[in-house]
Amino acid sequence: MAPSTLGTFLRAFTFGHVRQLDRLAETVLARAWTAGAGPGDGPMTMDLDSTVCEVHGYHKQGAAYGYTHKLGYHPLVASRADTGEVLHARQRTGRANTARGTARFVDELAARVRRAGASGELTMRADSGFWSAKTIRACRRHQIRYSITVRQTKPIRQAIAAIDEDAWTEIAYPDGGVAQVAETRYRGDRLIVRRTRLAGEQAELFPNWRYHAFVTGRVGTAVWLDQTVELAIRDLKGGVGLRHCPSGKFAANAAWLVVATLAHNLLRWVAAIGLGARQELVVAKTLRRRLLTLPGRLTRSARRWRLHLPTGWPWASDLTRAITRLRALPAAT
Repeated sequence: MAPSTLGTFLRAFTFGHVRQLDRLAETVLARAWTAGAGPGDGPMTMDLDSTVCEVHGYHKQGAAYGYTHKLGYHPLVASRADTGEVLHARQRTGRANTARGTARFVDELAARVRRAGASGELTMRADSGFWSAKTIRACRRHQIRYSITVRQTKPIRQAIAAIDEDAWTEIAYPDGGVAQVAETRYRGDRLIVRRTRLAGEQAELFPNWRYHAFVTGRVGTAVWLDQTVELAIRDLKGGVGLRHCPSGKFAANAAWLVVATLAHNLLRWVAAIGLGARQELVVAKTLRRRLLTLPGRLTRSARRWRLHLPTGWPWASDLTRAITRLRALPAAT
């Protein structure tokens, strides 16, 4: 499709059309999980984050300069930690605060993954930008365990200062440093605190402890919970169109976001279903280089399609195996 034709198509989208497209993304997610890419009744960890999608030009509806000092939008994205597929995405204006609309987003995300077939334990991870009572209440309402980094506010610093010295447990840390973990309570939640400092000749540069804390509703020891907290948007911008939003219409860019997540997820599901479970851990850039930008061509002869690939191409077996497995899937009803 020509860029001008695609732009005309996207500019015809309204808010209602974007929500219909969002429903399509949910339907495709459910079908992929039914085909074998889903978590089933096992546990699933979800990463919640926001990102800045740049725009260029002055006639962009809803675009603004945010905390990165770049003109753009500030969408919410929830990804699945073990596979990197995008579970839900919502476009927001560039002026949107990090936590704006998070509680409703969690409501929609929980309902979506449950309808898609995730029947096991759900865990949400997020950074300090999403630390709010509304977000925590939304997680509790849907029985989602959570780990959310907290800001170093005065009450948090007081709670950390009240921890007894005997409560700190030594954990592994790179050479030249010391790290310890402890646990306390803050407003009914478990507060896990990690403190670090340098040791040795360079210790005088940072003589005091540096603290990192998060609230959690998960079970487990403080040391184990501290080791499992991390957050990332898994290469969504790498090659699937979210490096910047192209249109001047907000609804068109909202539709563009959903289409980009669909393209990203299709690649992930090809890896998970077509190449096997271990292949789904390969980054999307590698999958695109091996499976999409291939030096081949399709020809049709005697009413049959043939795929011609270079002799000795190292990824030919992966491609043919993926095609064979995907063709064997039953048709959706």
